[in-house]
Amino acid sequence: MANTIKFGPAGQSESFINSGLKHTTEYMQWLGERGINAFEYQCNKGVKVGQPTATEIGKLAKEFGVSLSVHAPYYISLASLEEQKRENSITYITDTMRAADWMGATRVIVHSGGAANQDRRTAMEVAKSVLARAVTVADDLGLGHISICPELMGKENQLGSLDEVIEMCLLDDRMLPCIDFGHLNAREQGSMKTIQDFLKVLERLENGLGHDRIKNFHIHFSRIEYTGMGEKRHWNYEDSQFGPDFEPLAEALVIKDLEPTIICESSGKQTEDSVTFRTIYESIKKVN
Repeated sequence: MANTIKFGPAGQSESFINSGLKHTTEYMQWLGERGINAFEYQCNKGVKVGQPTATEIGKLAKEFGVSLSVHAPYYISLASLEEQKRENSITYITDTMRAADWMGATRVIVHSGGAANQDRRTAMEVAKSVLARAVTVADDLGLGHISICPELMGKENQLGSLDEVIEMCLLDDRMLPCIDFGHLNAREQGSMKTIQDFLKVLERLENGLGHDRIKNFHIHFSRIEYTGMGEKRHWNYEDSQFGPDFEPLAEALVIKDLEPTIICESSGKQTEDSVTFRTIYESIKKVN
């Protein structure tokens, strides 16, 4: 696909569900008709999609110009103290990659899990070892063309700070960071406010992984309520009492000449908010 910025929702928005349509296959046309060019299929509770359905989703996504990514199960725990849970985590990742391959998706988003009562450095080394083995297994299965994208997590006790995501991505050149700016804002207690705040993050990514590597990286964005422990609840973009704002990120992306895929994780209005993000970005791009 051409290297252009992409906007789209994670999962089905309430407006689609309320339209009387049900199936993700129908969602592809519904999104395409609204000018949406990305979609993140959710396997959060397990990889349950079969090959025929996944293939049909991919066919329609291609027809309507929708670029696909897939979110792996939430219960992945890369640093678990239990060997079986670590092995299961590898299986969850590769099962998700197989479903992504059926769809023609090119990215799988992965949560790291917690530190499992280990010191953080030890937990990171365990997590990296498991992630490296997942890459090897994926290669053996013929799935090496799909990028694993470690996600920046929203709670301090979860592995997945900005620096930890960069460190994980250094395991293999095909891995891409998934930077959730709502998570980062929650994790760092409201740190993402100005254009400079966002530029600093993009520059850390660039310094760690190189401009070419992050040119088309993966972003999650939504307003998120947080407590002293970090992420609490996702909200919609109209809920402006919660951060972060999208405008300074859009400005920073234009300044750095980056064209990521931006997946909206708003609570129910993710399609509408994707359109809002695209409109904001295009208006900023036009004057720069």
